[in-house]
Amino acid sequence: MPSRSTPTPPAPRQGPGAGASSGAGAGTGSVTMAMVARRAGVSTQTVSNALNTPELLRPETLERVRRAVDEMGYRPHRAARSLRTRASRLIGFGIEPAGPGNLVLDRFLHALSETADAAGYRLLLFAAGSGQRELAAYEELLGEHGVDAFVLSNTAHGDPRQRWLDERGIPFVAFGRMWSEHDVGDWVDVDGAAGTEAAVNRLAAEGHRRIGFLGWPPGSGSGDDRAEGWRRALLAHGLEPGHRADCLDDVGAAARAVQPLLDAGVTAVVAASDTLALGCYRAVVNAGGTPGREVSVVGFDDSPAASFLSPGLSSVAQPLSDVGREAMRLVLARMSDPAKPPERVLLPPALVVRASLGPPFG
Repeated sequence: MPSRSTPTPPAPRQGPGAGASSGAGAGTGSVTMAMVARRAGVSTQTVSNALNTPELLRPETLERVRRAVDEMGYRPHRAARSLRTRASRLIGFGIEPAGPGNLVLDRFLHALSETADAAGYRLLLFAAGSGQRELAAYEELLGEHGVDAFVLSNTAHGDPRQRWLDERGIPFVAFGRMWSEHDVGDWVDVDGAAGTEAAVNRLAAEGHRRIGFLGWPPGSGSGDDRAEGWRRALLAHGLEPGHRADCLDDVGAAARAVQPLLDAGVTAVVAASDTLALGCYRAVVNAGGTPGREVSVVGFDDSPAASFLSPGLSSVAQPLSDVGREAMRLVLARMSDPAKPPERVLLPPALVVRASLGPPFG
C-alpha cells in the first residue's frame, strides 16, 4: 500500500534515566521494547508506561525498567513516542495461519484497507498467534508502534481479546459476535443462521425431505449459528432435523464424516463451509454420483472454488466487502467517541444457486 507522510509529534517527556538510550550507542531496531521488558521482568505495556507515563508506576518498578533501558541501550521506536497522542494512524489486524478462511477474507481485507485509507489510516497486518501469545503481540504493537485501534476476526467462545482491549481502553471492532453472555465492544457479523435457513428453504421448495447438515463440532459460535438455521428451517417445514455429522474443516475428513448421512439416504446436504461441502462433493463423486443429481450439496462462504467446480457448488455468500466497510466505520466512530454505546451490526447473506442444487433424484 502507498505510504502517506504524517507529522511526527514531539517526543513525550520522559523521567530520569529513560533518555540515556538516545545516545550514540543506542540500538536502532536490534533492541526492542519486548526485549527490555524481558530483561526487567515486566510487561511490554509497563515499559511503555515507564517511557511515556512514569507517574503510573511504583518507584521500584520504574527504576528496574530504567536500568534495563540503560543497560541495553534501548531507544524508543519513533512510532512508540507518539503513543500518548495516539497519532500513529495505524489500525492493527491479526492474520491467522494460512488456510481456506484466508481466501474468503480477501474481499473483507480489501474493503477494510480501502476504507481506512480514505479516512487517512493504514492497516497494519501482523501474524496472530493464540491465547497469551496473541495478547503479547497486541501489547507489543501498542508499545512499539502506538497502534490506534484493532480489528478482530475469528471470534470464539472464551475469546480473551475483546475484554483485554476493553479493560485497557483500546478501541476495537470485531468481525464476529463475542458468542458470550458478556458482550463487550462493537461488532459486525453475518447472519449465518439466516444463510443456512435460506438453503433449506430452497431445497424444501425443490422437493427435498431428507436434508442433512455437515458442520463443525459443537462449541463454535459461527458453526452453532449455522446449524441452528438448518434446524429451525427443517422444523418450520415439518421435517425432522435428525441427520447431522460434524468434523474439522478439512476436505478429506468431511468426505469421511458425511458418509453415514449418505448411507442413511439423505437427498441433500447443507454444509457449514465450502471446505466441508467440497468433502461432501468428493464423497458423492467417489460413490459414482453427481452433486445436484443424486445428492444436492450447498456450502457456505461462496469461495472461489465454488464457481470453478463442475457442476458448480451452490453456496451462501457473505457480504464481505460490506462487512469490511462497516467494521472500519465502527472502529473509526469508536476512536472519535470512546464513550458512545456499543454498536452491533448483523448483515444478511445471500444464497448463490448453482448446479449442485437440484430436485431429488428419481
